[in-house]
Amino acid sequence: MASAEVNPPAGARGGRPLADRMRPTSLEEFVGQSHLLAPGKPLRRLIEGRSLHSMILWGPPGTGKTTLARLVARTCDAEFVALSAVMAGVKDVRAAVERAQGLRSNSQRATILFLDEVHRFNKAQQDAFLPYVEDGTLYFIGATTENPSFEINSALLSRARVYVLRALSAEDVRAVLERALARDGETNGPVKADPAALELISRAADGDARRGLNLLEVALDLARADEGTVTEALAAEVSAGGHRRFDKQGELFYDQISALHKAVRGSDPDAALYWLCRMLDGGCDPRYITRRVLRMASEDIGNADPRALTLGLEASEVYERLGSPEGELAIAQAVVFMACAAKSNAVYTAFDAAMADARDHGTLEVPLRLRNAPTRLMKGLGYGKGYRYAHDEPDAVAAGETYFPDDLAPRRYYEPVPRGLEIKIAEALARLRQK
Repeated sequence: MASAEVNPPAGARGGRPLADRMRPTSLEEFVGQSHLLAPGKPLRRLIEGRSLHSMILWGPPGTGKTTLARLVARTCDAEFVALSAVMAGVKDVRAAVERAQGLRSNSQRATILFLDEVHRFNKAQQDAFLPYVEDGTLYFIGATTENPSFEINSALLSRARVYVLRALSAEDVRAVLERALARDGETNGPVKADPAALELISRAADGDARRGLNLLEVALDLARADEGTVTEALAAEVSAGGHRRFDKQGELFYDQISALHKAVRGSDPDAALYWLCRMLDGGCDPRYITRRVLRMASEDIGNADPRALTLGLEASEVYERLGSPEGELAIAQAVVFMACAAKSNAVYTAFDAAMADARDHGTLEVPLRLRNAPTRLMKGLGYGKGYRYAHDEPDAVAAGETYFPDDLAPRRYYEPVPRGLEIKIAEALARLRQK
């Protein structure tokens, strides 16, 4: 493939970043989100039909949330008031409402209040503009990288349609970069870019067009100062040190740990390793992963292979001794072992059932025969009377004895599964229960 190249007159660099200069002004220039913007799809129909309604645009960074909001406003000839929830407060929202009320009474022109990072607004701040969304004073468009189910008031959520944006593919980012290369050349002079360099930056962008454009802009500046070509080596240099998307306390964080846990439960060591590495690569604290690995050992393996819990504890200890990256290998060893181990949730389900009885049946008294009797008074009250010491019984089993409260019929919570060590445990329990 030939190098991408433009040859318009050179010019001075503009003050606006490349990512801002490349913001699409029409649907034809917009890249990605075909599930929303292809002919006949929801947002496409809204924009072409000029049918305004409040909405929340939810998706990863650099997927076009702000651009889509601006396109909606431009197409519908609406006043566009943009605020960032990071900087704005209730006072700014009230000013936007007053502006919208003036436009509504004077020109009947609609107002769109665009609130970027809307998840940063607390519930009270969201309530401040809810009445004006409800009475049609303004239309609300919120942009968020966080799950609206957790971050947006239910009242506001019920009045706004949620559109889910997806991370761009490497091919989508590549298309954005090629267009940006030509446009930047028109302003600042021609620069060549090797196809391999554009491909490398496209992958490094990790679905984020803004990130890809920022990396390209740095590469263009360096190329102009050198030989005038963005080489693969130069692209690798500007892209070095990047992490895959990973929000340490956001939905993506919990999605990935969920995927790791389910891969271990599903006995897939390869997928489990992949999700482990995704989390480590994204900057997750390995200590958090070790805590979850210990949970997996108890919840999904249990007594089918008790070594899992021991290995998980040892992996945690090794990490504390060695730190990163050496200690991460011990975590990987534990994850692979647990994925391959026999699985049982028998203890987990038994624990839940026993806890439910403990909560539902109140404070049932401990039978006198099972109580401790360290004093003469307690012995005189019958504490410990009639207790059968198991070691004095045949096979160390007090046959027929019950250890539940007298007012609670004996239960069977723990039912070993026919896998791993629990096969032997089940056989032993069956023998005991026959006595």
